[in-house]
Amino acid sequence: MLIDRTMPLGTALTVTYATDRGPRTYNADAYAYGRRTFVVADGVGDSTAAAEAAHAAAQAAALLTDPVAAILAARDALQVHRGDAVIVVAAARPDGGFDVAWAGDARAYASDGEDLVQLTTDHTVGEYFRERGIKAEPRMDHVVTNTVRHATTENIGRAMTRARRLALVSDGVYGPLGHRGIEAIMAGGASSARLVRAALHAGGTDNATALVVS
Repeated sequence: MLIDRTMPLGTALTVTYATDRGPRTYNADAYAYGRRTFVVADGVGDSTAAAEAAHAAAQAAALLTDPVAAILAARDALQVHRGDAVIVVAAARPDGGFDVAWAGDARAYASDGEDLVQLTTDHTVGEYFRERGIKAEPRMDHVVTNTVRHATTENIGRAMTRARRLALVSDGVYGPLGHRGIEAIMAGGASSARLVRAALHAGGTDNATALVVS
């Protein structure tokens, strides 16, 4: 079942968010936002524990305005849960643009209305090998090397952008759509619901979640 909402934040920003369980048994994706902080988390596995972990991580992260500190808060929140999750967090800066942090393979993309830039680098075995010039098998892209539970100040990814349109997505969105598919949707007055519906229409076999800030 697709859940889709649009919410003006009382500032210059508007957030839309959507999620769908897809063909999985559980929706182990979660999203959350505060006044300046936006989060997508993806539970590891297809279980109630994964869903509870993603929800707890997203809710804890959304309370802080520093994205690295937000992920560390999410890590602390998981101490009372059995599951684990990957996460991406973006915080709007007062001077415009966003600071981004992540652990795992949830992604952030920036759009200027035409071109799309992937801000995050997946924490996966496949990406680890490619960074070292070694060919990686496709299955290696599904094995994460970092998660919320294992996040530290040193291994959390960091990026920033001056773009004013941002998409945070789980792998159930970017996997089926690819870069070009997300770029086309983000260039056309993007909403999170369009990203999620398009991913499932493209044959997605996972939970699909998107949060778009503009």
